Amino acid sequence: MNILNNLLNGFYLRKQNLYNVLSLLLSLTLLFPILTTAQDSGVLTTKKDSLRGSITAERDWWDVVYYNLNVTVQPEDSSITGYNNITYRVTNEPRQMQIDLQDPLTIDQITQNGQALDYNRAKNSYAYMVDMPNDLKKDSLYTISVYYQGKPKVAENAPWDGGFVWEQDSLGNHWIATANQGLGASVWWPNKDHQSAEPDSMSINITVPSEIKNVSNGRLRDTTRHDNGMTTWSWFVSNPINNYNIAVNAGNYVNFKDTYEGKNGTLDLSYWVLEHNLEKAKEQFQQVKPMMQCFEDWFGPYPFYEDSFKLVETPHLGMEHQSAVAYGNEYQNGYKGTDLSGTGWGLKWDFIIIHEAGHEWWGNNITTNDVADMWVHEGFTSYSESIYVECQFGKEAAAEYSRGLRDRIENKSPVTGQYGLNNEGSGDMYYKGHNMLHMIRQIVDNDSTWKNILRGIQKEFHHQIVTADQIERYIIEQSGEDLDDVFDQYMHYADIPTFQYYINNDVLFYRWKADVDHFDMPLEVKLDDDGYSMIYPTSERWKRSNLELSDLSDFSLHVDYYVNKDSVNHVE
Repeated sequence: MNILNNLLNGFYLRKQNLYNVLSLLLSLTLLFPILTTAQDSGVLTTKKDSLRGSITAERDWWDVVYYNLNVTVQPEDSSITGYNNITYRVTNEPRQMQIDLQDPLTIDQITQNGQALDYNRAKNSYAYMVDMPNDLKKDSLYTISVYYQGKPKVAENAPWDGGFVWEQDSLGNHWIATANQGLGASVWWPNKDHQSAEPDSMSINITVPSEIKNVSNGRLRDTTRHDNGMTTWSWFVSNPINNYNIAVNAGNYVNFKDTYEGKNGTLDLSYWVLEHNLEKAKEQFQQVKPMMQCFEDWFGPYPFYEDSFKLVETPHLGMEHQSAVAYGNEYQNGYKGTDLSGTGWGLKWDFIIIHEAGHEWWGNNITTNDVADMWVHEGFTSYSESIYVECQFGKEAAAEYSRGLRDRIENKSPVTGQYGLNNEGSGDMYYKGHNMLHMIRQIVDNDSTWKNILRGIQKEFHHQIVTADQIERYIIEQSGEDLDDVFDQYMHYADIPTFQYYINNDVLFYRWKADVDHFDMPLEVKLDDDGYSMIYPTSERWKRSNLELSDLSDFSLHVDYYVNKDSVNHVE
């Protein structure tokens, strides 16, 4: 790809004529998939990225209403067979329908009302284009059935590298799971594989060998034992749900239950764990109730009372599968036994329980329209860890935890990805997003207002698809603070702002250095011996404030502002 970049750069620098441009592009398509350039990024992307990450014309004219997914899982040869009945509403002029399914799985047949439909696979993609009947009417509901089979991609390092996990537990029992955020749910079942395409409800029917149990999202409706040694586990989700949250979890599980009296009544808690880990789970999962109490206080009611809350032990570390949170932290506190913050506070609670459950509010209740805005999922959920620390150990402990995560921020590329290209942007979405929110709380400087903002987001956008801009606008409006520059700098540029200053004759001179033009953000600094005062630097000009410190070396910035500091030489 570096060779390709050099070719293109040199080519355009020489400003060849149109004939040469077309000739080069034609020859490149013979060597590479169809290429596009993400705006303002210099990153070459494929047509597959666009088909996966955008609302194409073949996706735009219909909305998913209901999925009825039926899959048989065969651990002996790592294969699956099944079909998905997709109920959809016609919203615009019908065209071909885009259905996504990834290699090496293949579609055997697509039907509607018993009629076989023709389809073809778009070049260099996982998108199948289906020729639809001519008599579809706007605002009407129809159901298309997609039959498929094959050996799905095996996850090499779940949950980061997605696909199917085919494992055995320590007693030699089959232990199977799926994890596919980022890669896409189409790695194991056919669907409209875009983050915004949530069905209103879903039936999940997974057939596995009878000696193991399958746990999926929502509530268990039925089990059907077949004569061939297989059992179908039928689950139903009554709320909107992300495609990537749908999960297979099959193993030698036992189930124990509890209830939590929450803001919306009695919430059913259900835990599915390997049989030999039952006692450890009963001890470790006691953290769920205080987590629920804390998050309902700060974020509002748990969003899926109708579907219950479950923890399911998995052969991978964990994932925020809605109402069936995957848990693989081996019944220990911290993140695999370590404290990501380095402060000690992260070893006092189970990271996977707290973080992945936090996603039920941030990512599952409210979901971003484009994965480019994934910081709304991960930044707020990372911040929810600090909220949990505050609930258990106090505000200063929470602040220490937040600040401790800064060492993990790289600031090498923007947090926000490229829109329409299935591009998530920088991994800094976690800890940088977290520390930006922690800093905004300082700027708001009213904990009651801040709590109401977090609750308000969950209520205002309950079960909705959102953009980052909507969330930012809500925070700005409800706080009364001008935070546009803050969101722009921290989420759309690699660097954080630098506070430049110098001191001359007990006078502090200061300004911001930032990528955003006319950058403006308040900051708390120590101007006197009594504590911190708010100043209002900009990037446009030097400002000044008098210092009344007994010792000028005591000048400092408030530690809860995530900024760089640079003492510069005074230049007239």
